[in-house]
Amino acid sequence: MVVLNRIYTRTGDDGTTALGTGERRPKSDLRIEAYGTVDETNAAIGVARLHLAALPVLDAVLARIQNDLFDLGADLATPDTGAELAYEPLRIVDAQVERLERDIDRLNAGLKPLRSFVLPAGVPAAAHLHVARTVCRRAERLAVALAAVPGERVGAPAVRYLNRLSDLLFVMSRLANAETGGGDVLWVPAAGREAD
Repeated sequence: MVVLNRIYTRTGDDGTTALGTGERRPKSDLRIEAYGTVDETNAAIGVARLHLAALPVLDAVLARIQNDLFDLGADLATPDTGAELAYEPLRIVDAQVERLERDIDRLNAGLKPLRSFVLPAGVPAAAHLHVARTVCRRAERLAVALAAVPGERVGAPAVRYLNRLSDLLFVMSRLANAETGGGDVLWVPAAGREAD
């Protein structure tokens, strides 16, 4: 159980922060960037949820995902060094990735096949879901970069989770536009080349 009696501790005033293992690292460390961007993804999803009153099915899925993202943040904040810990660290598991895949398949089933790229636009819910999707992709890139650093480990399910989540957010944006807007806003190649 988490207990937060004090919001500020002053321990980070030197530009460092503690990982789940107690190790202190600079706030600019790639691991901190990765789980910080997961937190940013979660916040972007929170904003998107403000626009989903007409789509309670999407809102319920996103509520579950916001909890998963805290799990993912805890996973990334506790490096797997092989050392024995006094507790069982929270890790993203394959079942969480598989659930995202089922959500993608279920929500995508009724959408028309795409014949062009989709612009991040449309109704507010769709636009905010696209913002969350792009932040999620950045979190994924940071997690992959972290995993490539010698001595740093990132669980494969954590990377897969971010990859599937960005796909799900894309499908949700399309569904939001299909259900409450005029459908997808499609890319028109070279549209800006035409003279007025």
